[in-house]
Amino acid sequence: MSEIKKEVSNSAVKRFFSENLGILAALIVLCIFLGVFPGTSQYFVTVKNLFNVLRQISTNLLLACGMTMVIILGGIDLSVGSIIALSGVLAAGCVSRYGMSIPAAFAIGIVIGVVFGLFNGFVISKTTIPPFIVTLATMNISRGLAGVYTGGSPVRVVSKEWQWIGAGYVSGIPVPVIIMVIVFILSVFILNRTKMGRYIYAVGGNPLAARFSGIDVSQVKFVVYTYSGIMAGIAGIILASRMYSGQPTAGEGAEMDAIAAVVVGGTSMAGGSGKLSGTLIGALIIGILNNGLNLMNVNSFWQTVVKGVVILLAVMIDFFRNKNKAK
Repeated sequence: MSEIKKEVSNSAVKRFFSENLGILAALIVLCIFLGVFPGTSQYFVTVKNLFNVLRQISTNLLLACGMTMVIILGGIDLSVGSIIALSGVLAAGCVSRYGMSIPAAFAIGIVIGVVFGLFNGFVISKTTIPPFIVTLATMNISRGLAGVYTGGSPVRVVSKEWQWIGAGYVSGIPVPVIIMVIVFILSVFILNRTKMGRYIYAVGGNPLAARFSGIDVSQVKFVVYTYSGIMAGIAGIILASRMYSGQPTAGEGAEMDAIAAVVVGGTSMAGGSGKLSGTLIGALIIGILNNGLNLMNVNSFWQTVVKGVVILLAVMIDFFRNKNKAK
């Protein structure tokens, strides 16, 4: 029995490396460069910086777990960054304005993500409106509501209990990193070990064939967009906790970082293929790239340019890979 388990484990490791060889090589090259570059070497290769990077990518990987499923499905979710803002300000407001307990406030923040995820899923699954348009609308709605609720000002919460989720530690490990690992394992299980996971790939590959196979395509879309909303709600309370306040501008561009992690990780924008293992590596590349550019004191505007170039290169690689497959 132990030999069988060992063999399964070895095959899983081999498959991980074979499926992600290219982006793993890119990640290693990036780490080596930052580890030897004169301006970053003394800061980059430290345990403190490693945990700093993992803490920074925690919210992005949460979003990317949901976004991976959405993109495999052949869709897109532009609303997650704005949901982060709305869930964060409402959770903070529940504590600072209404005197609610912190666990209840966090629960309300997650519920906001659920509500918007349900709405996105319902409209997308029951109509022929493109996901881009639906989530673009909810992106503006949720961002606008965050601004209306706060009047454009941060909702501050001064409490150690509030700060623990975003800035606390358990046995020296940042709490957001622990949450990230749990959510990632859950997402991998859903995508690789459940019927819903198989249905997501089937619908993304060929919706018509999936429908003829007896798969409820509308239900699959509904569940996936709801899951993406939940991820945004969790990311919202983590970010609000880390910043000691709910910020109406929080999460700006977060949807782009999540899409970048997914695309860099090898998930096809055409739908039907992709792996969360690749998304994890993609999120690490984006996070380490951000960290390295900050250590080099690169202007934030140039950082945005670099990330845009990385996304474009990843999409071009995906395009040519699909083109070659078609031949």
